[in-house]
Amino acid sequence: MTYRVLVCDDDPAIARAIGIYLRSAGYEALEAHDGLEALELCRSQTIHLVIMDIMMPGMDGMRATEILRQTQNIPVIMLSAKSEDVDKIDGLTVGADDYVTKPFHPAELMARVKSQLRRYTALGGIQKESADSVYRTGELVVDDRAKTVTVDGEPVSLTPREYGILCFLTRHAGQVFSISQIYEAVWNEPAYNPENTVAVHIRRIREKIEINPKEPKYLKVVWGIGYKMEKLHPKQLG
Repeated sequence: MTYRVLVCDDDPAIARAIGIYLRSAGYEALEAHDGLEALELCRSQTIHLVIMDIMMPGMDGMRATEILRQTQNIPVIMLSAKSEDVDKIDGLTVGADDYVTKPFHPAELMARVKSQLRRYTALGGIQKESADSVYRTGELVVDDRAKTVTVDGEPVSLTPREYGILCFLTRHAGQVFSISQIYEAVWNEPAYNPENTVAVHIRRIREKIEINPKEPKYLKVVWGIGYKMEKLHPKQLG
């Protein structure tokens, strides 16, 4: 299978250069030069990953990613000339899966593309059916074979990273994990200052699964240690 990657950057030279690297790595590459064009291509084509510049005229990358996340959970890698933590947090908040600061080494970007596609494929791929593939706490159900999440019977749409965190914690409901443990389990790489990254994803998950995210019943913080998924029976929820 050949993966199709959409590169969205208002600088045609940068988009073209990234496309060359992608094709050299065996991917199919499409180009867009603003957020609206990127969204249209995502609607009309089968796209497996988006490399999205943030600063673009018209619709910027933040807004385009936010709209894309309403209907699709494909990986999004954001590009930006800014390196401040707040910009990275904003990108993750709207649904990006990774963030690369310009200028970047092509090999680094290709490695991140490969990593995101591998993770996305694993989360969405068909796996051997197992009686242990469905995890439940209270009215939250994670079917790791079908890669679906429901709360009170209603489906919940998650990005691949959000799903990875939720599945990991639900599978080990009742256990407390540090931020580094969560990062290494889901990102499958060493954790270097992962606090903001994990916290942003936790906040987004709570917004999707909790009735009141500020007073969560499921995904709880254990101050000074990390996070845990409460182990609940359906009757414990009113």
